Amino acid sequence: MKIAIACEDKRVSQHFGYCEGFMIYDVKEGNIEDKKFVENPGHRPGFLPNFLKEGGVDIIIADGMGSNAQTIFDKNGIEVVVGAQGLCDDVIEKYIKGQLKSTESICHEHYLDQK
Repeated sequence: MKIAIACEDKRVSQHFGYCEGFMIYDVKEGNIEDKKFVENPGHRPGFLPNFLKEGGVDIIIADGMGSNAQTIFDKNGIEVVVGAQGLCDDVIEKYIKGQLKSTESICHEHYLDQK
């Protein structure tokens, strides 16, 4: 399975849509077989969930995410885990071990400033 973590400088990004990019982990039988960084192609409403689906992502992990993105991921059969914080490599290990649970919170504010 492919698990994407919205990240900023190796840490989970506070907001999915405005993240620097996605650390994509290829996980098989509880082991990380590969990981790669994919740059965020840009925030546009509804674009990123479909972009990640086309990349074969099964699970998305972030700190904050808006309701529209969560709905699109759900419609695409992609599991959403929100409320994650810390280093991406630590977060993926927690997820694999079943120690990471989604807060299921919805982000209602969006950043007005981008880099």
